[in-house]
Amino acid sequence: MTRPRPADGYQVVTSAAAIWLVWSAWYAAWALGAPLGPAAIAYLALPAGAAIAAHAVHRLIRDVSLDPVARRFWRLVLVAFALLSAGYAVLAGAAFRDTSVLPTMPIPAAVLAGAAFLTAMWGVARVPLGITNRAQRRRQWLDRSIALFGCASPLFTFGLGPMINSPDGWSTQTLVLLGLSFVLAVGGITKVSYIAGGPVDRVAIRLIGMTGLVGAGVALLAVTGGAGSVVPAQAVVLPIAPLLAAVAVRRQGASTGARPRRPNTWLPYLAVAAADAPLLAQLPHHQLTLAGRLDIVVAVLVNALVAVRQFFAMRDNSRLLREKRASEERLRHEVTHDGLTGLANRGLFRDRLAAALSAGDATVLLVDLDDFKTVNDSLGHEVGDHLLLAVAGILRSAIGSDGLPVRLGGDEFAVLVDDPTIDGEAVAQRVLDGFAGPMSAHQLLVRASIGVASAAAGTPLDTVLRDADVAMYAAKQRGKANWVRYHEGMELPVVGHARLGGELRRALDNDEFFVVYQPIMELATYRVIGVEALVRWRHPARGLVSPAEFIPAAESTGLIVPLGRFVLRETFRQVAAWLAEFGPDALQKVGPNVSVRQLHDPDFLGDVRRALAESGLPSDRVVLELTESAVLRGPQVLDTLHRLHDMGIRLALDDFGTGESSLSLLRAFPASIVKLDKSFVDGIEEGEQGTPEAAARQAVARAVIQMAGALGLDTVAEGIEDATQAERLRALGYTLGQGYHLARPMPAEDFHQLLAAQRAVAA
Repeated sequence: MTRPRPADGYQVVTSAAAIWLVWSAWYAAWALGAPLGPAAIAYLALPAGAAIAAHAVHRLIRDVSLDPVARRFWRLVLVAFALLSAGYAVLAGAAFRDTSVLPTMPIPAAVLAGAAFLTAMWGVARVPLGITNRAQRRRQWLDRSIALFGCASPLFTFGLGPMINSPDGWSTQTLVLLGLSFVLAVGGITKVSYIAGGPVDRVAIRLIGMTGLVGAGVALLAVTGGAGSVVPAQAVVLPIAPLLAAVAVRRQGASTGARPRRPNTWLPYLAVAAADAPLLAQLPHHQLTLAGRLDIVVAVLVNALVAVRQFFAMRDNSRLLREKRASEERLRHEVTHDGLTGLANRGLFRDRLAAALSAGDATVLLVDLDDFKTVNDSLGHEVGDHLLLAVAGILRSAIGSDGLPVRLGGDEFAVLVDDPTIDGEAVAQRVLDGFAGPMSAHQLLVRASIGVASAAAGTPLDTVLRDADVAMYAAKQRGKANWVRYHEGMELPVVGHARLGGELRRALDNDEFFVVYQPIMELATYRVIGVEALVRWRHPARGLVSPAEFIPAAESTGLIVPLGRFVLRETFRQVAAWLAEFGPDALQKVGPNVSVRQLHDPDFLGDVRRALAESGLPSDRVVLELTESAVLRGPQVLDTLHRLHDMGIRLALDDFGTGESSLSLLRAFPASIVKLDKSFVDGIEEGEQGTPEAAARQAVARAVIQMAGALGLDTVAEGIEDATQAERLRALGYTLGQGYHLARPMPAEDFHQLLAAQRAVAA
């Protein structure tokens, strides 16, 4: 059998207490007007109501899982109401035996009721305030003492004092119990004012403390009504205490652990104002002189002004404290969050990841935007920032409450999933789906590569991050715009790539690189008219290393910049020497390749000028070869290319046709030469009667030569493998070409012999 919810069960008890109070009030009203029975019946109201309250507290302790501190408090309240019920039951019995309206309270009844008040006071006093140091304890004791004496003063002056001096002859027991109820009320009020939160509900403690104020009601009736107030006091005022207790029990039973509140620091000032009330009450007395009355008024006025002044000071201090806390919270947020996107930053990410790994399993997603640098370079950093904000919004919506989105810096983001029941791969797919459409106000289409790595509890933090980074790099290698989960051994190619970068640095220092030269020839005469400079690496242990292996490593590590500087200086020096030996007509152009990293280097223009100055090579003999992707890298690259053109250096589009070739690109880019990619030369010898692929290649080759002619550009066909291809290209209008059929890349010594042989033939 299931127990009822606390709020439902206590509602019955609270209703019973309320009904009993209403019945008692009805009886008292009729008894005063037209007695329906003995006045002693009014004395049954409190013991019956206290029994109902005790039953409510008992149900709370039995039905609800309470904190040990709360359980101790409510047990003392239960004892207090049980004692109160027993004591006033004894008083009711005496009232039935004594026919007077105001019977003398028996000593056992007074002892039981007094023990009830003391037990309740002890229970309220035992509720912790959360004080952590001696200074706080000293300050709160001072404030509570001010509140205690300030509030007790009017209660004594207007309640207990007049009863002591009353001719009705109130018994000592009654006066002592009223005094204890006053102490309980004032102590409860001051106590609850300094409780910010805890296991005992604040409102429940306040209601228990307010039961003591019932004594103030009894005293007020006694002062104004004398002995005739006994019936309404017993039947109407005193039963309010059990009703307040029943409501307090219901409040505790339904409590959900509300957010802690700031203690009420205004109570001492209210107590000062309360203490002034007895002084003002002395003003009507005739025995006071005018000076005495003036002293009282001035004292009260000064107290009031000081209290108001302190109240405003307290309010200002509270405001400053709130501002300080808000500032600290803002600084704490700025330290742990990214300033642009508002996402968690690298520091908070590492802290949360370390905590997650110490507690259990965790999954990390590293999210890197594909080609974000192109957006920054071509559209500007402001557009890039708007895009990053849009990416942050996508991460928040895609992840939801399943993980922590993070911006690590630049265009790198991360997601921490510390719940092992959540599938990290599903989260990665949701993130990729969020990138499916255009984003930001500029409607840009951006893709991302995601690396996913999971780790068990106790795994080193850096190991997880390394695994995720390796998986993200693998995702980029597989074509970008996808996610890859890390598996054992995946890091080996990456480690090899990093090791290769270290060997490149050593190779540069040890002069292991050299330049080879591939001739560019006239297709009609097979005469050398230019040369393309290519870098090679002679490894001391591995021999010749393929450019396809070390060039990407040089690009990713940035070593392509010093490597390209070496190629420029060596090529210009060598070509200048050949021109000096064989004459200015020996070579019309020399074409070193230039990477996009070199074009972004702010010293690149200076490197070109220095290489020309050191070698003495005329700038009009230099043709810098660039890929189409390098040209499309934004305004900074285009500005550099125009400056090179202004220096007299010609620019060639290498591998033309494989990228995003367009007429608008050729119009914006100061190109002089277009090099037809090898993929359109392969199979061109089959002609239009060959396979559809060969016919398509021939159509592209024809279109390129026609477009170049219309724009006034020179053309060079790359990758010519046999004489048939050369003849077919010449028939299409191509005059220059290079490839293994014409000549392979060769060392400087072999190219020197080729120039010497060509001079001999010409002679």
